[in-house]
Amino acid sequence: MLSLLFQQISTTTEPIAADVAAHADSISLLDLVLKGGWMMIPLALLLVGAIYIIIERYMTLISASKLPKDFNETIRTLVMSGEIEQAKAVCRENDSPVAKMIEKGISRIGNSMKNIEASIENVGKIQIYRLEKNLSVLATISGAAPMMGFLGTVTGMISAFIAIAQEQGSVSPKLLSSGIYEAMITTAFGLLVGLIAYLGYNFLVAKVQKLIQAMEYNTIDFIDLLQEPQNKL
Repeated sequence: MLSLLFQQISTTTEPIAADVAAHADSISLLDLVLKGGWMMIPLALLLVGAIYIIIERYMTLISASKLPKDFNETIRTLVMSGEIEQAKAVCRENDSPVAKMIEKGISRIGNSMKNIEASIENVGKIQIYRLEKNLSVLATISGAAPMMGFLGTVTGMISAFIAIAQEQGSVSPKLLSSGIYEAMITTAFGLLVGLIAYLGYNFLVAKVQKLIQAMEYNTIDFIDLLQEPQNKL
């Protein structure tokens, strides 16, 4: 008796499973994205913006971190020998924040130490601002994208239940399931965009902090150079 029952259940569920598998195979990733509704448009724009900021900032930080290994020693030798203009020329050859800060300090040689330190600090603040450009936007995307995804899901669910309420007679399981999965697409996509932006933001912040430490180290080294007995300010 039980064997006959299991056989009937197996016979009944096989066509359903085959239909579900065939339906899943026929749905591509693009189809899923298009079924997400109008909320997919701003989410797609946020994704493009996040990827652009991550790539652009990464390339900028890589360029800013490039400094010749013998940079500090070259500056030290030139300053100690009184070749100030040549020292400034060496700084101009490099576009890194460290070089810009050191150049500003060299141009203030002859003034008080307090004035030199203030000038270097001001340039450093400008350079840090440039390094952190658009990072706040990336942080905003990481928080806004999931919320927009949830909003799309809620509006999609509302539309699905409205369609169900307008149905006459029994509700088709296909109508119910399709409305729900289409609504959930925005949540999944929003979480994906938010995750990409969040990981990119933390990665870039770590790179910026590393650069700031290098800027502080080189600034301290330069100030120590000017305070050596051989240098009369």
